Amino acid sequence: MARFLVAIYRSAEFDAFANSDIEMKNDIDVLNDEMVSAGVRVFVGGLHHARNAKSIRLLSDGEVMVSPGPSLQTTEHVDGFWVLEVADLDEALEWGRKAALSCRAAVEVRAFH
Repeated sequence: MARFLVAIYRSAEFDAFANSDIEMKNDIDVLNDEMVSAGVRVFVGGLHHARNAKSIRLLSDGEVMVSPGPSLQTTEHVDGFWVLEVADLDEALEWGRKAALSCRAAVEVRAFH
């Protein structure tokens, strides 16, 4: 078995806590139940909006600097993710496809080392 990250990407304007799409939320709940029933879900988490993030950078003098906001300045951010334990990439991609449909969002699937 291998572990994969299935990450949901949203536009920077999207706010999951303000979103009132009940049908989407129900679809995500159904997907979570399916993952649990299949025994593949290791961990799941939704994230607060990227604007609330704190970034920590290593400076050239060895000090660290904490600053408000996300580390990367992009038009999309990670909104939530699953860690799945599945047989192979093909199975991870199938769960990723289901995640994209349920979340109505872009999804990235990446293997852990």
